[in-house]
Amino acid sequence: MLLKHLAIRVVLLCSLVQGGGPPQTSSQPYNLNLRQNTLDPSARWLVQKFGGTSVGKYPVDIASIVARYMDADTKVAIVCSARSGSTKALGTTSLLLRAASEVQRRTRRADEAPWDEGSDSTEYVFHTTVDLILEEHLTAARASVKDADILHELGVEISRDCAWLRSFLRTLQIAGQPISAQDKDVLVGLGERLACKLMTAVLRDQGIDAECISLENIIAGDDEPDGPPSSGFYTRIARAVGERIKQCGSCVPVVTGFFGPVPGSLLRHVGRGYTDLLAALLAVSLNARELQIWKEVEGIFTADPHKVPTARLIPVISAADAAQLTYYGSEVVHPLAIEQAGRDIPIRIKNVRNPDGGGTLIIWDQGNDLSTIAVSVKEPIVVLTTPHKHSTHGFLAHIITILDQFGVVVDLMSSNLVHVRISIEDSLEESSFDALLGELQRGATVTVKRDMAIVSLVGRHRAGCMLVTLAQAGISVEMISQDASVLCVVEGQDSFRALNLIHEACSEP
Repeated sequence: MLLKHLAIRVVLLCSLVQGGGPPQTSSQPYNLNLRQNTLDPSARWLVQKFGGTSVGKYPVDIASIVARYMDADTKVAIVCSARSGSTKALGTTSLLLRAASEVQRRTRRADEAPWDEGSDSTEYVFHTTVDLILEEHLTAARASVKDADILHELGVEISRDCAWLRSFLRTLQIAGQPISAQDKDVLVGLGERLACKLMTAVLRDQGIDAECISLENIIAGDDEPDGPPSSGFYTRIARAVGERIKQCGSCVPVVTGFFGPVPGSLLRHVGRGYTDLLAALLAVSLNARELQIWKEVEGIFTADPHKVPTARLIPVISAADAAQLTYYGSEVVHPLAIEQAGRDIPIRIKNVRNPDGGGTLIIWDQGNDLSTIAVSVKEPIVVLTTPHKHSTHGFLAHIITILDQFGVVVDLMSSNLVHVRISIEDSLEESSFDALLGELQRGATVTVKRDMAIVSLVGRHRAGCMLVTLAQAGISVEMISQDASVLCVVEGQDSFRALNLIHEACSEP
């Protein structure tokens, strides 16, 4: 029976790899009345990435933004994240991951016979979650698309995708095996496909010729090692994506942020910000004049404007400073996207609700001519402390190896003759965190301090100001790191006060 279950799972997964995955958007009839990208070979590409909240709340506004940039000198391609729902809990990616966790469980009505794998009456827990995904997208379609034919075709596509999702989840459940990271990649990839099909329909409804491009099988990843993707892998992705986009002719490409298969799992090695990364790879492959990342904020600020009323918009920032701010709490753009864009592609953060605003321009600044001063907070953080083993060669390397096995990235590490102290993001499930502690505690005592926060001050020659400000406020510093910027670990309950005090005292140039 187990072999039968595994065979079912293998057949379905193989069909995905060979191009038999979720149904793709059917080709649309050519319409001379639709606005199109120019075919002038001298025209430059502009890549626009739209986040899930923008796709969820403002799809018609997105169509207007795309239209305003299409001209004789500019070709537009857009990349979409999975749409957010009417509430955070109803976001597509969250629902898909919920369905993955529900695969191991099922419910049965009281009047039903015990479960039988051949029974059609079995009630699976995940069906309710799939129903939510279906209804959220159908509701969004009805609210955003007015043309009856386009709306009908979109509804058919959404229903077909959700039917595929039910089949995939049921196959995984019948197999009876733990859900792998690659399985989760396949599931979350459906969110981008649904979002792109929706946006393609909205664009056509608004008079723009668009084509949905799904990238789940853009290259084969079987020959890559099962670890973090190499720079060569990203180069292959960029080249393949660029070649696929150029096949769109005069259509506006609407590209999924998900790409796969990725060695070791896209979610594990990149995280849920992979759409930013794909947009950057696409911009590089097309030699775009600019990558625009559209959000619901004006750009990058000197601090989170929701927490610090006096925060100011930063009009221009270096790539290095932007990467540190985003890594340590800003979350405006994925650091890997900044790295891949490099010196060749400027990145501009813009507000989908204020398209006339200048936003923030991220540029390569190797000469350090830009002087940005900004504060961010990353939380929750866990601090792990273990006694230093003087007699053990490679003790630090041993700790890092264990952390890597659990997919944990170290934010800060300090070591002296007494102990080793590490701060990590508190994002592991409790069972995984307990397993991590168990490995670290083999032969050593590990103390755990939770509910901590990292306060990051980006700006040269500001360490003294930051430390004096914290000391005067009576805020204890657990760990500190300093180079061009300063990082301090403080109690989570002090993070809001520390953020505002440091911004007030140290953010002025």
